[in-house]
Amino acid sequence: MIKERLAELQITLPAAPLPLGHYVPAVRTGNLVFLSGQLPLVEGKLPAEFTGKLGYNVTPEDGQAAAKQAALNALAVLESTVGLEHVRRIVRLAGYVSSTPAFTAQPAVLNAASELLVQVLGDAGIHARLALATPTLPIDACIELEIIAEVE
Repeated sequence: MIKERLAELQITLPAAPLPLGHYVPAVRTGNLVFLSGQLPLVEGKLPAEFTGKLGYNVTPEDGQAAAKQAALNALAVLESTVGLEHVRRIVRLAGYVSSTPAFTAQPAVLNAASELLVQVLGDAGIHARLALATPTLPIDACIELEIIAEVE
């Protein structure tokens, strides 16, 4: 069902990103999977439009595209770890937005990730969410997502 939904949405999951340090992409304990932070990497690299800060050199639209890409990467990690068909629900999405102090639209930027999760997973994609501003993120990414998923 998930594979059909991805095809219908014309979404191809990327390869699960490799860790940028000494950690694993996901840890399963019981029926929960905790994903490590997901950046908006494309083929292992951070695109220029996803580099920097919202409210300075990254537009809200590029921030939304980055949030969507990070969510795709998270789905790829879930697929490679447990298989998307085993995801009962996304429990929580924590989104970190590198932004200037004057930028206050972090929730609107992260909506792109939330919407993608619901589009792909249906009701299982509905989640609790945390939207935080931060001055910097690894490799100067504008977005980082952290996901907790309940699985079968």
